[in-house]
Amino acid sequence: MFLKILDRLEEIIIASLMGAATVLTFVTVVHRYLVDVPVLYPYLFGINLAWSQELCIYMFIWMAKFGAAYGVRTGIHVGVDVLINRLGDASRKWVILFGLLGGAVFTAIVGTMGAKFVLELMNTDQVSPDMEIPSWIVYACIPLGSYLMCFRFLQVMWAYFWHGDLPHHDAVHVDDIEVSPTAPISVGEA
Repeated sequence: MFLKILDRLEEIIIASLMGAATVLTFVTVVHRYLVDVPVLYPYLFGINLAWSQELCIYMFIWMAKFGAAYGVRTGIHVGVDVLINRLGDASRKWVILFGLLGGAVFTAIVGTMGAKFVLELMNTDQVSPDMEIPSWIVYACIPLGSYLMCFRFLQVMWAYFWHGDLPHHDAVHVDDIEVSPTAPISVGEA
């Protein structure tokens, strides 16, 4: 139950940040060009969107940190496994487990260093340049995203150790859509 809630929350955070950043960027660009229209100038000139670029950068950073954890969970991270696939089954299992453990340790270290940095930043009055929000809020994505990624590495490692299952992303698969393996795909559908 907890893992399903965490999985869904992770997906909602990523999709919401990506969608909001896209909409905000669109609105900012449209505003930039419509403010030059003489009829709209008196209405749009008073709207200041100088902060939008900073907010979009922060949203994409947060999305990337949580997206990395999502990538570990779903197996969409890029990996070079040419040498690993040439190993015997027993050797391959231990090399993969070592790699997953290395990822967990690395992200735990980054998360801990990020948490230390954020805790120290909380005691300052440092704010972001345009939005003037406390800087610790911006940097909180480092420990949160890194610890989530560490958890995902440990989750994948546990499943692989006990069941031999690694998450695998099928680039052709789309949820809730079934395609016959023999069905021809035309250029317009691809």
